[in-house]
Amino acid sequence: MAAPASAPADSRSRPAVRDVVFVDGVRTPFGKAGSQGLYAQTRADDLVVKVIRELLRRHPELPAERIDEVAIAATTQIGDQGMTIGRSAALLAGLPKSVPGFAIDRMCAGAMTAVTTVSSGIAFGAYDVAIAGGVEHMGNHPMGEGVDPNPRYVSDKIVDTSALIMGSTAENLHDRYPTLTKERADAYAALSQQRYDAALRAGKITPDLVPVATRSEQGWGLATTDEPPRPGTTVEVLAGLKTPFRPHGRVTPGNAAGLNDGATGCLLADADTAAELGLPVGMRLVGYAFAGVEPEVMGVGPVPATEKALRRAGLTIDDIGLIEINEAFAVQVLAFLEHFGIADDDPRVNPWGGAIACGHPLASSGVRLMTQLSRHFAEHPEVRYGITTMCIGFGMGGTVIWENPNYNAGGEQ
Repeated sequence: MAAPASAPADSRSRPAVRDVVFVDGVRTPFGKAGSQGLYAQTRADDLVVKVIRELLRRHPELPAERIDEVAIAATTQIGDQGMTIGRSAALLAGLPKSVPGFAIDRMCAGAMTAVTTVSSGIAFGAYDVAIAGGVEHMGNHPMGEGVDPNPRYVSDKIVDTSALIMGSTAENLHDRYPTLTKERADAYAALSQQRYDAALRAGKITPDLVPVATRSEQGWGLATTDEPPRPGTTVEVLAGLKTPFRPHGRVTPGNAAGLNDGATGCLLADADTAAELGLPVGMRLVGYAFAGVEPEVMGVGPVPATEKALRRAGLTIDDIGLIEINEAFAVQVLAFLEHFGIADDDPRVNPWGGAIACGHPLASSGVRLMTQLSRHFAEHPEVRYGITTMCIGFGMGGTVIWENPNYNAGGEQ
């Protein structure tokens, strides 16, 4: 006879939580959205296919049939970003038909949530190896396409109307924190461009990129570098830009990420499977957290998310030696830094620049942050812990804490 529902399950049916490791990550070059951008005539799902195939090309030690899941995020899940894109892209990439896939959406933190979701499955024992990533073709699918906000948001005053316009939420952050001036935002934006350019020249950006064949009226081309960066950007140049979200405002196209196209992907595994297959280990997952904030100041989301993640991991911000924070807006980064008492130009924060320089194709960006953090870890064995964090549209933040497998306990952080 079956045991009553209240009876405790056999302890043998409850596997121990397993260590989750970040094996490797890649991305396409990021393009500018629009009819003249790199990917104007390239499909979003084909960008994901390039990423999946590149991960397998770089890791021939991984049999494709050992992949247990493909989770791909997109904010606008219609057209070439529809059809349950995780499954669709897996089939198009030539993975065995036995490999399942799904689509996921948490706006800007889509790829981050794809990682945390499949990582939870790996830790629980549901998967051994998974691919997680994201794509956004903002040229094919502008922000807000097909959206139909419930009128009660306004009529019942559930959120401020500015919550629906991301640039307005950034202006609201300037209002709420008067110390976060436009001058500081412009200075941070110029620094992001400078750091990205220095990293590119030092050969640190290109190894993460998979070349993509592109098509235009002129014929076929090959995308090998990011399109958005503006090397040589100065504070003086930024100071003269228009403020599209508010007359005499503080948010400009120069101190915010642009509208971009691109895809990212990474391999995740449990530690024992990685060792069995001979997969490299770039990072070990320590913990993560998501938090909600007032939608009209969504840029402050990384603050409570980071506090929550650190508290659950038994760590403090002083334990964190490297920070990759998404630069949706400079003011949003500054709010995070000011809260934690970190200098605007701290070298631990976005050492290779960020989205203000290279771009922010919404749902894809979380894995770009992770891929870069894993590269930083390889160069900095004195650092034990790092975080990837980002603000999320409609009033959220997400933070993931990672541990450096190269950590040298005898070094200094």
